[in-house]
Amino acid sequence: MSLSLLSSRTRRVWLCADDYGMAPGVNDAIRQLIANRRINATSVMTAAGHLDRDEADALVEANGDGNAAIGLHVTLTAPFKPLSANFAPLRGGAFLPQIDLMRAAMTRRLDIDMLTVEIATQVEAFVETFGTLPAYLDGHQHVQLLPQVRDAFLKVAAETVPGAWVRQCGRPRGARPLHDRKGLVIDILNLGFRSRAARLGVTTNPAFAGVYSFSTKANFAAIFPRFLKNLPGGGLIMCHPGFVDADLTALDSLTTLREHEFAFFSSDAFPAALAAHGVALIDPSGRDGGAA
Repeated sequence: MSLSLLSSRTRRVWLCADDYGMAPGVNDAIRQLIANRRINATSVMTAAGHLDRDEADALVEANGDGNAAIGLHVTLTAPFKPLSANFAPLRGGAFLPQIDLMRAAMTRRLDIDMLTVEIATQVEAFVETFGTLPAYLDGHQHVQLLPQVRDAFLKVAAETVPGAWVRQCGRPRGARPLHDRKGLVIDILNLGFRSRAARLGVTTNPAFAGVYSFSTKANFAAIFPRFLKNLPGGGLIMCHPGFVDADLTALDSLTTLREHEFAFFSSDAFPAALAAHGVALIDPSGRDGGAA
């Protein structure tokens, strides 16, 4: 869509690809979409095994003059391992699985100091790799919303990454169907997150979208337009594009749907959906006047 066709009523939003660093196929797909200006943010997993200097340099090269914001995808769940020494609890040397981390957080059995050190260490690894602080912080599998974790997460954001924004996961009003149990759980976990961030002077995105059932029957091309409804300017849509490879299959259950997402974002149907809903992507460089 030509920038000259954007009206003053166009809503500019973030479209953020999670999981850069998880697997070579995920990295490749994200770089292609950034280079083609089909997404405008990616969240990097410094705790994952496929974020070496070459993968980081390739991302920076694909990003050109700043087509996308590069943030940190704080990772605290299995099968990934901590970067800090003496982190606990662990299972087999790795973080707890998502459901077990959630139970421990809900029953207040985590150590906030250990969480703070681990999250800060992941920030340090980002700086060592990219030579700059992350533009924003979010969490793999929405860990930043969990009790205790959110306290450590927001403390690090406020004290270590000043000026960065963080991802809150509250959906916009009018976009909260009661049959969407996954979305409702995230809405509940998100309660109070924005107010806690605000008290610490940490900025958040005004609304969130991108949650859907990762079922083999999911038709992403049909699902995506609903993420655009009622999403305000500055809102964020998460996505998970990628190419399936052996590394991804060994690490994550979300596989072929990543290829469906990549295909949609690479197609003519994607800009057509944006245009039909009066939406454009924020330009982080500010070249089109549409930066956040």
